[in-house]
Amino acid sequence: MKAKHKRLILVSALIIAMCAGAAVVLATFKEYAVFFITPKDVEAMSEEEKAPSRSLRLGGLVEEGSVSQGDGNVLEFRITDYTGSVAVIYQGIIPSLFREGQGVVAEGSFDPAGVFVARTLLAKHDENYMPPEVVDALKESGRWKHTTQKP
Repeated sequence: MKAKHKRLILVSALIIAMCAGAAVVLATFKEYAVFFITPKDVEAMSEEEKAPSRSLRLGGLVEEGSVSQGDGNVLEFRITDYTGSVAVIYQGIIPSLFREGQGVVAEGSFDPAGVFVARTLLAKHDENYMPPEVVDALKESGRWKHTTQKP
């Protein structure tokens, strides 16, 4: 076999090995990735995408009049982007900045009944922050109120 053919076989084998490695890395990232969604996105999701094993981040505003405290530290509320609304259940320590009408991001998954069960609850941390996806959804619905602070 000529040296030229040996190099071609070696290069081909390296390319195949690199593609296989990249496929394994991408498959692992997909398994552990946590995607950000808005209530509007939930309406378009299939039942497979709402599987209880799939971890998601749901962001929006806490719907006015939807917050209710259950037994113990169980909190039930709805997250809205004014084009959709999703029921959320959270059990744990409630962030001090959590209140109706404020931005919130809940990380968790859907239960079989379609209720979002949050494992982590993140409340808006200052007066200006809101996830870009939530801002886009609010702008789309015509409810975006941009406030600017002057130095």
